[in-house]
Amino acid sequence: MYVPFDQLPASARLWIYQASRPLTAAEETRIEPVLSRFAEEWTSHGRTLQASVAVLHHQFLVVGLDEAVADASGCSIDASVRFVRELETMLGLSLLEKSQLAFLVDEQVHLLDRRQLKAAIEAGQLTSTTPYFDATVSLKDALKSRFPAPAGSTWLARYFS
Repeated sequence: MYVPFDQLPASARLWIYQASRPLTAAEETRIEPVLSRFAEEWTSHGRTLQASVAVLHHQFLVVGLDEAVADASGCSIDASVRFVRELETMLGLSLLEKSQLAFLVDEQVHLLDRRQLKAAIEAGQLTSTTPYFDATVSLKDALKSRFPAPAGSTWLARYFS
């Protein structure tokens, strides 16, 4: 069952997929009904899931699920990944690639290859206070305080010591 993203409870489980480029306003408008339809039809072992899908910062696809109603099974998670792959094809971008890190620089999302992280820190391009979009955030409540969060307060902290 589709629920508007802002109406999901704070305890809702999240899966965050980072796009390889920003989505345009036209793309977001085009996929809005596709996202709603997926959330409406998403099930787990025949049980209706209370879910939503949103695009945040024009760069992140966020699937949210109220597990208090029904939790996701392996099969339903597989179905969500198939859905994400379909979106990749529809939009001509990658959502499942994990080699890029996303930072907020000058109010813009900037992607950096993981292999370039150390050099960017050494060059002073990134600091422990640079906002980082941590795609490992798994609860809706954490989006407010940790998406983005200062890089030094995330798993990246070890790179700033």
